[in-house]
Amino acid sequence: MVYLYWILVAVMLVGVIGSFAPAIPGIGLIALAIAVWGLVNGFTGLGIPLTVAVVCLLVGTGVDFLATYLGAKKAGASKWGQIGAVVGLLLGVFGLLPALPFGGPFLGLLIGPIAGAILGEFLFRKDLWLAIKAGLGIVVGSLIGRLVQFILAIATFAVFLWMTLPTVTAVPGAA
Repeated sequence: MVYLYWILVAVMLVGVIGSFAPAIPGIGLIALAIAVWGLVNGFTGLGIPLTVAVVCLLVGTGVDFLATYLGAKKAGASKWGQIGAVVGLLLGVFGLLPALPFGGPFLGLLIGPIAGAILGEFLFRKDLWLAIKAGLGIVVGSLIGRLVQFILAIATFAVFLWMTLPTVTAVPGAA
């Protein structure tokens, strides 16, 4: 049982990383790990951590979409720029994987969305300066949303540990 706890804690740490890095599940993965621990233990003492996880998942998702939307709107981006950012993200992460297996996906994560947003806007507007401005707005908004999700993921993880760690370490024969 203790081994399962630490495996789920490791899964939650992946979720914390994923809350900031796209293509890796974030708070949803943390909530799933909490639910698995709850199923194993009859949800004893998990009311607060599970509630926090669900609320943070909903708030984080909403903030992520809202921040990206507001960043795009503030910069005057169109749907073309937003679509370009998503396509650029996917091509950046997966397209650079074969060429640069270690740094490629992370480099693509940084370059892909901005290049895709700029290209999408340029195809739509035919004005490079407006395309660059809109692309940067989309990326800045997205980064702000990811930062909020990261903070919420850390909070969710901390609440789970705070509520459950004493019970796991106090179990007789848990070593």
